[in-house]
Amino acid sequence: MLTVIGVHAGKYPSERITAQIRFATHRLGVTHPVVNDRQFRTWRRYEVQAWPTLVFVGPTGEYIGSHAGEASYEWLVNAMGELVASAERGGALRRVLGSAADSGVLPAPASAEGLRFPTKLVAGGAGRLFVADTGHDRVLEVRLDRAMAAGTIQTVIGSGAPALRDGSFAEACFTRPHGLAFDGHTLFIADTGNHAVRTADLETRTVRTLAGTGERAQVAQWKPAPGRTTPLASPWDLALVGPSLYIAMAGLHQLWVLDVVEETVRAFAGSGSEHVSDGVLRAASLAQPSALAAVGDRLYFADAESSAVRWADLATPFGERAVHTVVGTGLFDFGDRDGVGDEVRLQHVSGLAPWGGGLVLADTYNHRLKLVDPEARRVTTWTSAEECGGLNEPEGVAVVDGRVVVADTNQHRLVVAEPGADGTPECRALAFTGR
Repeated sequence: MLTVIGVHAGKYPSERITAQIRFATHRLGVTHPVVNDRQFRTWRRYEVQAWPTLVFVGPTGEYIGSHAGEASYEWLVNAMGELVASAERGGALRRVLGSAADSGVLPAPASAEGLRFPTKLVAGGAGRLFVADTGHDRVLEVRLDRAMAAGTIQTVIGSGAPALRDGSFAEACFTRPHGLAFDGHTLFIADTGNHAVRTADLETRTVRTLAGTGERAQVAQWKPAPGRTTPLASPWDLALVGPSLYIAMAGLHQLWVLDVVEETVRAFAGSGSEHVSDGVLRAASLAQPSALAAVGDRLYFADAESSAVRWADLATPFGERAVHTVVGTGLFDFGDRDGVGDEVRLQHVSGLAPWGGGLVLADTYNHRLKLVDPEARRVTTWTSAEECGGLNEPEGVAVVDGRVVVADTNQHRLVVAEPGADGTPECRALAFTGR
């Protein structure tokens, strides 16, 4: 019997907790069994050196070979075809149709308040908030009341079916949308699972693809190219600065920029090497950028895999622009420690927004909100593990009318946080009405 088994050897401590792995399998729709290799025993047994690695084991348990790094769909189909054909010829393989029920995967948790694994948020002004309802493959427009205690879902963008399809709000399809940007009448959407950037016109109530082909890009495109014919790679967040839509291209460890007037796209920063090194835009190394925030002449971004907060210069002549690091030192330097500069430790930061003269960030795997003073390179914890009802892998933050709204991703809810009289946060979960 041909069986697929996922072996999860978590880099971060939070990724080694079985409950957190279960959340991830539900969110990604994984139906095959997943082993929690929290002590790296299987990793060492098969001499694995990199994430991800495919290991092939024969019908009688013998080791056949392995492949380190991401494999293309075509390569995997050909490799598996050869292995299956060889095993069938030898009479060692019988075909059995499996099902999710056979895998031992628990049923996905029910969504609360109409949301399922919400991720990115963007404010639209006057109590308007857009929410990437990622687990439902759709985007919501929400109107918040004056007290920001409740919200009404006014518009649903997307049918909820995971696919790549343009059309009316009811017909259009997304696959795990994340990052959002808004310019007053057009909502830009990072359609992460489809490797595309889409637009939702709030006046005509239609969705169309602005960039991406649905296929994953393998290399950077440094010269401007037509958006709709240029592949992207897991666009995770967006930031709009004039006609320039900046894209956190997590799959290529780069930042890209899309001209929304010319509808052309190109790489903007990052060599493509996964690391933390500053320097001129094209030479700097990034590590899975997953959040963006434009403040003045700086484009701040969070490198999730290096647990770093960094910024790219938007002001100097292009050839002299550079990437700078606020906090974060390396791919394996992470933890939960406040402080200044290189003494700071975060854990897989996935959300940030301008607030209070600095930044508020979602320190995702530490399950907290933290405050950053970029000039002093200082980070302080704002919410403890217990405050705000105990956040669970928050991935997005936005500021609405001076209050911070956070997507509490694994608890399927939005939480509003604002400073109390003593400065500590006062939090409340948003109640929803509407669809």
